Amino acid sequence: MSESPDTQSLVSASSQINLSDGDGIDDKEFDIPQVDTPPTLESILNETEDEDESFILEDPTLLNTDNIDAHSGETSSLASSDSGDRTNLKRRKKVSDISSCIHGSVVRRSVLKGVSAQVVSAADRIDAGLPTAVVVSSLIAVGTSHGLALVFGKDPNQALRLCLGSTAMGAQYGAVSALSINSDCTRLLCGFAKGQITMWDLANGKLLRTITDAHPPGTAILHIKFTDDPTIAICNDSGGSVFELSFKRVMGVRTCESRCLFSGAKGEVCCIEPLLVKLELRDHPITQYALLAMASLTKVLVIGLKPSLKVWLTFPYGKTNPASVPLLSWQFVAVQSAVMPMLAFCRGNAIHFLLVKKDESGAIHVSKQRQLHLHYDLINLTWINSRTLALLDSAEKLHVVDRQSQHELEIVDIAEVQLVYNSSHFKSLATGGNVSQALALVGEKACYQSVSGYGGQIIYLGTKSVHVITLRTWRERLDYLLKQERFIEALSLAWSLHEGKAKAVVGLFGDQSKRKGVVADRMVEILLQYVDRALKKCPEQGKIQVMEQHFQEMVPVMVDYCLLLERIDLLFGQIYNKLSEISVAKGVFIECLEPFILNDKLTSITPQVMKDLLIHFQDRDMMENIEACIVHMDITSLDIQQVVHMCWEHSLYDAMIYVYNRGMNDYITPMEKLFQIISPPLRAGKSLTDEQVVMGNKLLVYISCCLAGRAYPLGNIPEDLVSLVKHQVFEFLIRLHSTEVASGEELYPQIRTLLHFDTREFLNVLALTFEDFRNDKQAVEHQQRIVDILLKVMVENSDFTPSQVGCLFTFLARQLAKPDNTLFVNRMLFDQVLEFLCSPDDESRHAERQQVLLELLQAGGIVQFDECRLIVMAEKAAFYQVCEFMYEKKQLYDKVICCYLNDQLRQEEIFNYVHNMLSIPGYSTEEKESVWNKTMEHFKELVSINPTKAAELLAVHFSTELRSIVDQLEDEYLLFQLLQSLLDSSDGVQVNRELLQLNPDIHEQYLNLLCQHDPRHVTDFLRVSEHYRLEEAIQITKKHKLHEASAYLLEKEGDIHGAFLVLLEILKLKLSLFTDGAREENEETVQAAETILEETVALCQRNSHSLNQQQREALWFPLLEAVMSTQKQLKDGSSSQALESLKHLTKQVLNSMTGFIALPSVLQRILQDPMYGKGKLGEIQTLILGMIDTFNYELTLLETTTNLLNHDLHWSLCNLRGAVSRGLNPKQEHCSICLQQYKRRQEGTEEVIVFSCGHIYHAHCLQSKDCGVQIEGQTRWTCYKCNSGNKAGRRRDLGSDVNRGRSTSLAQIKVMSASYSANRDSDNRKPAEATLEPQQIQAFDQLRRLYRGPSRLAILTELSRNRSSDKHGLLHPGSVANSVFQNENFQLRLSPPPVTED
Repeated sequence: MSESPDTQSLVSASSQINLSDGDGIDDKEFDIPQVDTPPTLESILNETEDEDESFILEDPTLLNTDNIDAHSGETSSLASSDSGDRTNLKRRKKVSDISSCIHGSVVRRSVLKGVSAQVVSAADRIDAGLPTAVVVSSLIAVGTSHGLALVFGKDPNQALRLCLGSTAMGAQYGAVSALSINSDCTRLLCGFAKGQITMWDLANGKLLRTITDAHPPGTAILHIKFTDDPTIAICNDSGGSVFELSFKRVMGVRTCESRCLFSGAKGEVCCIEPLLVKLELRDHPITQYALLAMASLTKVLVIGLKPSLKVWLTFPYGKTNPASVPLLSWQFVAVQSAVMPMLAFCRGNAIHFLLVKKDESGAIHVSKQRQLHLHYDLINLTWINSRTLALLDSAEKLHVVDRQSQHELEIVDIAEVQLVYNSSHFKSLATGGNVSQALALVGEKACYQSVSGYGGQIIYLGTKSVHVITLRTWRERLDYLLKQERFIEALSLAWSLHEGKAKAVVGLFGDQSKRKGVVADRMVEILLQYVDRALKKCPEQGKIQVMEQHFQEMVPVMVDYCLLLERIDLLFGQIYNKLSEISVAKGVFIECLEPFILNDKLTSITPQVMKDLLIHFQDRDMMENIEACIVHMDITSLDIQQVVHMCWEHSLYDAMIYVYNRGMNDYITPMEKLFQIISPPLRAGKSLTDEQVVMGNKLLVYISCCLAGRAYPLGNIPEDLVSLVKHQVFEFLIRLHSTEVASGEELYPQIRTLLHFDTREFLNVLALTFEDFRNDKQAVEHQQRIVDILLKVMVENSDFTPSQVGCLFTFLARQLAKPDNTLFVNRMLFDQVLEFLCSPDDESRHAERQQVLLELLQAGGIVQFDECRLIVMAEKAAFYQVCEFMYEKKQLYDKVICCYLNDQLRQEEIFNYVHNMLSIPGYSTEEKESVWNKTMEHFKELVSINPTKAAELLAVHFSTELRSIVDQLEDEYLLFQLLQSLLDSSDGVQVNRELLQLNPDIHEQYLNLLCQHDPRHVTDFLRVSEHYRLEEAIQITKKHKLHEASAYLLEKEGDIHGAFLVLLEILKLKLSLFTDGAREENEETVQAAETILEETVALCQRNSHSLNQQQREALWFPLLEAVMSTQKQLKDGSSSQALESLKHLTKQVLNSMTGFIALPSVLQRILQDPMYGKGKLGEIQTLILGMIDTFNYELTLLETTTNLLNHDLHWSLCNLRGAVSRGLNPKQEHCSICLQQYKRRQEGTEEVIVFSCGHIYHAHCLQSKDCGVQIEGQTRWTCYKCNSGNKAGRRRDLGSDVNRGRSTSLAQIKVMSASYSANRDSDNRKPAEATLEPQQIQAFDQLRRLYRGPSRLAILTELSRNRSSDKHGLLHPGSVANSVFQNENFQLRLSPPPVTED
């Protein structure tokens, strides 16, 4: 705010003192306005941060200038803390660091020693008490805990002007809790802890008013604020109410009228902030509303006091921490070309900005701006100026933030201030603490009266001192960094000031060019200081590496900023001269220039520096670096003679070309030099070295650039030289002889050399060049001339390979095929090339010659040949790819098949070709038919190439000709491979199954071949395939003596006994090995016997279910006899190992047959056997004991299973009974549809339906919602709420499923009214059943299918019946076939006991 006229003398005095300490600041230079001339509105809001400069000038006088930076060292900038020690960064990183934003120290914190000392002295001398509140304007007022107000001047001595009040008044009114000074600094309002308000005259210290009835008694004054109208003030008490105080003077009597603006009963207000307008903005249209912002515990309100009380905005906080302090602060900001007030408010860690403006109709509009989200909670928010905020967090750290960018500029820890908090006033301790808990909680961190801002300064009141925070000027910010020798950060900050990107800038005025000039001069001074420091800090007599590292960290910064400032004179003048004093620094400086040169930031160097640069790099053998730098330099800064001599000496051809081109406009000499390098070895037929290859490629690129109008290696040729350079280059290329004719040199040496070096690339260069020659008559002549020379050189010379000759004619074919072609080439030359490439006598490079001819035809050269002659010659030369190209052009697709068959390298591709021809649309029926016929004709050859792919092709396109193709194949093994790929499903070939069913003989033929070539997989094939005839298959397997396969087929045919006999014979054969003359037994013999025995047992087990008792005995007993007879034969003189193996096999048979043959029958059979009947019981003891053990085991298993089933059934029935008998508890007492209580409904005949989910409905209401379904004469209900998403059309009829209906009937109970139940028959009171949702029904069906099987009762019945039939052994033989246990899918599933609710 601007100062009143009464204080201008103070401002003038302070200005004089400030200038004396300001290092001779020139007002004209900095465009600083005089204090007595108020700045304009534009200068306040549009200039960078200078709106409060008139007040900033008096800061040093207000403060103790000897102690300005007494505490500055303790402040920390975010940028500086994050940047670290930048001198440790590498050289190449320096350039990128320049653009980083460095803020340095933005604010200066100082102690008002005069004010602080006198406040402490007053507490001791006059018992003033501790400071409690502060306010700043042109004066500084401090309130104390004993009711005094101390007023200090803003002079250098900060003298005490007035001491208002007394300790007696303090004893009566309590501590000063709030202060406010009006706009002209003539009145002071004091609010007290016990609720009184006093007004003082600041001119003479006279008490003008004592107000005791402005608000309810027993509440403390939290805030007292003057408005722009000196007769109106606003106060806020600890009851949360807000009052307007109107000061009047009638008949010489001073009065005060109070009006309640906001009652604490509606929400407690704990912060108020009227909009105060500066003197120069008093005509702003917003002033007529006298806006007031109020912050309650839940929301922010903006009201207008004039012309009538009106609420313009209500903004709720949302979710916040209840201990957070609500904060408000107004500030005028520039928005485009207008000036508008902005309200910043916060509670917690998010600051909201509201822009207030008035429209043409007179209404006020509030627009929300971008929020500022913080990671800390605030206790104070103050504007320093229109762009900068000072935020104090709960840890007493001050954050300086730029509003527009939301960058945090600096953090200052002010914990040592020992900030005064207003907690006692918010808790109203002086009046008995009669406040709400919410307000008392907010008051824990309230410091509203301890912080006061005015004119760019913020005063912080501590318990024993008063501190002030101000923004530093831009020079002070730089000096602060330089004082700490943080040169890199100082330069970065200066550059951001130069570019206008710095934040919180104070002291820069004038237009942009003037600002840049002032900052640039300061940057030059800093750079020179930085150079001196670099030389001063250089390690003395240290290692060279240490010195180099030192300068590598510092020199790039100097170079970069000199280039940014465009001060090349400074860089190569004072700075270079200073660094040249130390040789290491000079070398680092020169090497540092390289990246700037390569990035084209530095294009001109003084001759002396250039000379030193060349010498330096040359001494260190860094010639590549020199070359890279030269091609980026301005040619005028180079010593051409020195550079050319060095280029020739060190083979720096890029630099040499650059110097000749740019310095002397000579484009031919570099070309001659390069030809002299690569021509001699090419003429001698020697291979080139890697360096010579690089030179040759460089020459091709150089020629291409010259002919295209581009400079080599960078940039473009001047436009006035483009045509001349092209002409010179062509003339050079078509010379008959070189400049220095060597002995034996052939004609056209340049073209000949380029063709020998890389024919294809040279022709590509010419092709690109010819594209630009359409409208140049002279260039067209050059084009024809070069073509003639190429033909003369290559066709008449045998030194070139077919590939090179082919490249030439491919190039010519492309040129001749262009619509605007102007070239002429004799057609006979193409015929000669054709004969040369298709020569049948030359077998060398066959693939290369074919590829060359193919490329020539594809490039358009086909128009130069007789097609019939071409095909004939290609066939003779075996150029099958060329033949394919020609046949496809003539649409003779069937002949292409012969090309693939004859080409040994591409035979596999024929399958894809035929498939694509027959599948892809776009070909005529005749064309596809010709391909089909040709393929059928050669299908035998296709099978020999790849049987698998041939089978795939047959399955897709030739399945109808399967029989003819099979008959066509004479080689049995080829036929076997084809049928194996065709019929074996594992290969993935899909064949028409109907066709296979019509040709079962194909399967039988394959089976016959499979028995011959792969008998191990016969059984697997028989199991998978279904298209063979059983009788024929059995004959085939018997023919080839494949007994396992025969047994499988016999079993499949139904001849179980025949299959058993086959396997039994095999088993006997295997067992006979145990009883041969040698009586040798090994693991393989035992393994073979066990395998065939397992197959035989499996056969018996699979088929015993469908056989009667006699038929089962006919299977099992012969098997048992076969094993036991062998065991009997081995008893005498046999090895114990063989005998044990046979005993194991016998036991395995007995265990397997127990489930199908009654135990007594087995024992009787064993005892009746002559082998055991004549012997002793001990011989069969082992077998009988084993059978008894098995019986005991199965008996125990049976009893355990029975117990488990009984227990499971018991649990299920108990829970079913509990579910049926348990009552239902409705969730509410009213119908969920009509919302009427069923108890109060008058109709006596209404049913009430209660569901297990707790919802309750009237039956009439459910019927109206179509929630009832009639099934078998009963109504089945569904819950409307739980099934509201289901459509009526999706319901299923559940009446057919008894089990499902039973489960759903437990989901509801019908409740009747008394009168209704008395008149109903018992038959009509059956509870209705509710239907399940379709999703539930589907899940239930899946669960039922998963656990499908016999019921528990069926299992228990079966078990009890079998246990009672002891005479039949373990299982009743007559019922085995119908037993649930003999079902191969039978599984016993038991569920855990369900959890029931009590």
